[in-house]
Amino acid sequence: MPEVKVAQLSKRFAGNTVLHDIDFTIEDGEFFTLLGPSGCGKSTTLSCIAGLERPSAGSITVGEKIFVDTAAKTFVPPEGRELGMVFQSYALWPHMTVAQNLAMPLKIRKIDKARQGVLIDDALEKVGLKDLRDRYPHQMSGGQQQRVALARALVYSPDVLLLDEPLSNLDAQLREQARAWLKRLQEELGITTVYVTHDQEEALALSDRIAVMSEGRLVQVGPPHEIYQEPATVGVASFVGRCNFLPGRLASVTGTGAEVVLDCNGQTVRTRPADLPAGSSVTVAVRPERLKVLAGGRAAEGDANVLRGEVVTGSYVGSRHEYEVRVGDRLVQVSTGRPGLTGELSLIADPEVCLLYPSDDAVPADVEALTTVTG
Repeated sequence: MPEVKVAQLSKRFAGNTVLHDIDFTIEDGEFFTLLGPSGCGKSTTLSCIAGLERPSAGSITVGEKIFVDTAAKTFVPPEGRELGMVFQSYALWPHMTVAQNLAMPLKIRKIDKARQGVLIDDALEKVGLKDLRDRYPHQMSGGQQQRVALARALVYSPDVLLLDEPLSNLDAQLREQARAWLKRLQEELGITTVYVTHDQEEALALSDRIAVMSEGRLVQVGPPHEIYQEPATVGVASFVGRCNFLPGRLASVTGTGAEVVLDCNGQTVRTRPADLPAGSSVTVAVRPERLKVLAGGRAAEGDANVLRGEVVTGSYVGSRHEYEVRVGDRLVQVSTGRPGLTGELSLIADPEVCLLYPSDDAVPADVEALTTVTG
């Protein structure tokens, strides 16, 4: 399967730029996810690759085939790209059986009937639905319809598979099952896959690499563990997983770390090193599960970054307990296996898990509102 190269891709609608110089390369056989909130440009990027949208600038190549080159005025229409696509709605023809749905792209390619039957059975075998070839879409569950849509995209052996939020219509339990099944199938087939989703958990579970998008721009591209553990911006940290944000002032910087005076309680905490001048306004970010909890306000000697707080709320969510802890004028989220925490406690934030960002990398307004204590 070929690699996909997107270079300097831009798209404008009625004078409004919705994609700004998008650049990435997807390796042969890679599961590559475009992740971001609604309106960030991920589906538009996918549509440009598919040929459903014509870019305003840039180029797209798959292997040796040039699909788009605006400078050379090259544009290959969708039917000439040999790409498989699964839409969020599945887009199955309701008046056709499963086999008839799969036959449509084969008929368009003028494949003879005998060969069609072989390809249809093979595609349905891959998705585990060979025995349901004569059913109609309304006779099938949402999960089965999703598999039919995927089989239709695979039936003609496309060069690249494009998936536009294909699991979003499934309930939570079925979505988890479909996620695991889809990942196994993609690895077995070795097909280069471009996946669009706004679900960060889905992106982390499925992807070889993730491209996080915001307002039509690529913010960060990397493997799942890097996106989660080393978010490039406050926006990435807040969108991919949960995160606590503590504003402050950078007091000092050395080669081994930095010291920040927190606005919420005036306490000085140590963080990773920072390429910022002392005196800068900054934000300290730390994941809820990386905070260690000591009940009763006790802290061991030598523990760094001991934040004193008081439990405001607690919830049991099955695999863990989640708490909101008041630290000065901030609400800090804590995720731990310890049940029944109440009253005062200490939170330990090791310096190596404390990320540091300049204050002009703003915390999203909705996150800020949830973490600031008023009154």
